[in-house]
Amino acid sequence: MTSQDFDGLVAVVTGGASGIGLATAALLADRGARVAVLDRAIDHLDERLLGLPADVSDRGSVSAGIERVAATLGGIDVVINNAGIGAIGTVADNDDAEWARVLDVNVTGMARVSAAALPWLRASRAAAIVNTCSVAATNGLPQRALYSASKGAVLALTLAMAADHVREGIRVNCVCPGTVSTPWIGRLLDQAEDAEAELAALNARQPIGRLVTPEEVANAIAYLASPLSGSTTGTALDVDGGVSSLRLRPPQR
Repeated sequence: MTSQDFDGLVAVVTGGASGIGLATAALLADRGARVAVLDRAIDHLDERLLGLPADVSDRGSVSAGIERVAATLGGIDVVINNAGIGAIGTVADNDDAEWARVLDVNVTGMARVSAAALPWLRASRAAAIVNTCSVAATNGLPQRALYSASKGAVLALTLAMAADHVREGIRVNCVCPGTVSTPWIGRLLDQAEDAEAELAALNARQPIGRLVTPEEVANAIAYLASPLSGSTTGTALDVDGGVSSLRLRPPQR
């Protein structure tokens, strides 16, 4: 039997039209929430989800989307800041415009959404914000300088927001996934010279020997967002197949 711990609550999921965001939106709906998805493209969403076009890099778009969610669903209790973009390369491989674009979406975008939702979160009996971070925030990964910098900022932002809003009754946490089987990873594999070898390398990097699933990350997000986790704030939860903590010896042949 599915828990109904989100019964009566309204949740907003940015970047909720695919991957981790879509899995999270569906799970929160399963568990009783009324869920709005904010994304640039909202086609083919589950009929249980309120899809609203919004771009987290545009403050006016964010404010309009958040206000419409609150007006349509009767407030906002939970914000899942999941919208984000990737970047590949060393510090020499992305120009200033790309640095500004990625940081604007991945970091400032979360601040825009959270700030717009604060009036309703302050009025909630079970307010929670969960940010999608990454193991790239705490582990040195090759060819991920810009992306890692953005996710390191998300981790710091999460802790600062948790401190700022704890006395307002708003909990703020983040999840740090490893490599997740999402459309972005699919596109990355499509660009690889040897997609099969690249996938094998990604699987081998995680001690469990496979990619993390979007549903596994969604379950972690739901745990942090749930009223049942009322004493959990300022926490970064790894969902990474053991990347951050395990140091296994090579398999013996």
